[in-house]
Amino acid sequence: MNDMAQDGYTTADGRKIGGVLMEMRNITLRFGGVKAITDISFDIREGEIRAIIGPNGAGKSSMLNVISGFYVPQEGEVWFHGQRRAPMKPYEVARQGIARTFQNIALFDGMSVLDNIMTGRLTMMKTGLFSQALWWGRAQAEETAHREKVERIIDFLEIQTIRKTPVGRLPYGLKKRVELARALAAEPKLLLLDEPMAGMNVEEKEDMSRFILDVNDEFGTTIALIEHDMGVVMDLSDRVVVMDYGKKIGDGTPDQVRANQAVIDAYLGVAHD
Repeated sequence: MNDMAQDGYTTADGRKIGGVLMEMRNITLRFGGVKAITDISFDIREGEIRAIIGPNGAGKSSMLNVISGFYVPQEGEVWFHGQRRAPMKPYEVARQGIARTFQNIALFDGMSVLDNIMTGRLTMMKTGLFSQALWWGRAQAEETAHREKVERIIDFLEIQTIRKTPVGRLPYGLKKRVELARALAAEPKLLLLDEPMAGMNVEEKEDMSRFILDVNDEFGTTIALIEHDMGVVMDLSDRVVVMDYGKKIGDGTPDQVRANQAVIDAYLGVAHD
């Protein structure tokens, strides 16, 4: 699998995966004298679901923050769409087509579900603040178009009945779904999910798994995710990269990773912070 053709590969279930969308080349990230990531390379291909796994403290969230542009590595390069990515601000990353959810839900509790999801469209709005405040002419037409996009996402994620409910009143599992909806509202080429199943019960995990697969299948969205539930990872992912103590110890299909002795040893050992 690691020797797959540069222009993509075909999954076991017949899905066509494209060429390299993002490539991490020899990434090293330090905080003071501590190395969070040490010389890690891997790629993410168009249309695939790519998992990043490892014990607690392995450096997974740090890697996701490098991918999202929040952290700039001291060594190595990030390539996106065939071009080396220079350091950029978060809104510039969003405009490149990268959106994410967070391990700790980051929503506006006092705002409705609809308004929270609408914030995912902010980087696409062309009219100025004054025009938006007057809600007239081009600003009115633009907001109507954005709202139509958001309503389709609400229908897709089956949250029509709570669209006007303040987010602060929702149970945890629905908040996670709203956060996914906000990320999808940005129409990302690459969607980053930071522990999307964390804190969920079995039924909520099943729902979220179904929506992740549907997003990948129906929208063609490339997905990179961090997740601790190995059953979920192995069921959802096309390829898995495994980290331990900031280093890469495995990379391949779920079956290849399951059989990797270094991965087995890391997960049989005691979780480390």
